[in-house]
Amino acid sequence: MGQFFIIHPENPQSRLIKQAAKIIQDGGVIVYPTDSAYALGCQLANKDALERIRQIRKLDEKHNFTLVCRDLSELSTYAVVDNSAFRLLKAHTPGPYTFLLKATKEVPRRLLHPKRNTIGLRVPAGLIVQALLEELNEPLMSVTLALPGQEHPFADPHDVYEALGNQVDLVIDGGPCGMTQTTIVDLVDGTPNILRIGKGDTKAFV
Repeated sequence: MGQFFIIHPENPQSRLIKQAAKIIQDGGVIVYPTDSAYALGCQLANKDALERIRQIRKLDEKHNFTLVCRDLSELSTYAVVDNSAFRLLKAHTPGPYTFLLKATKEVPRRLLHPKRNTIGLRVPAGLIVQALLEELNEPLMSVTLALPGQEHPFADPHDVYEALGNQVDLVIDGGPCGMTQTTIVDLVDGTPNILRIGKGDTKAFV
């Protein structure tokens, strides 16, 4: 069974954040809280960990993975962002949005949509995930934790551990999370196109 850390959502314990980052850097797969729902995460460059996440979620090769970034400057390392997209990103990050953008060469090809060369990028609010990203000093490869056939993502970390404790290396309990996924906005062509309405105001993208 994987480990189970209880981390305070408003005052994350540095010792536990460091341990969680080490698990990721050693090739582990973790479950962690975001500002929308619990998510699965692993190291950006780790192929084996990515395949484990594919198996857990039963994802095909066309799935757009998401890079969870600390801030806009990190995001722009991994995506092509024009001026109009930058203004929208600046106004809506951090927040519960996933933005679909053309990827730069910094993104491993296995994370990209095979035809469009796109990647999902996200700058979440939440002190646990921000502390983890700061400790890692790089983005997390991430997908929402919603299992096949599940109508909503997991909200309770204890339920996550009961269901997946033998398939992941760590579950971070940051308290109950919501069951609404992020709003997904396609910015590839410069004009916002809402692909999924989730948590977060969409008025600016219409």
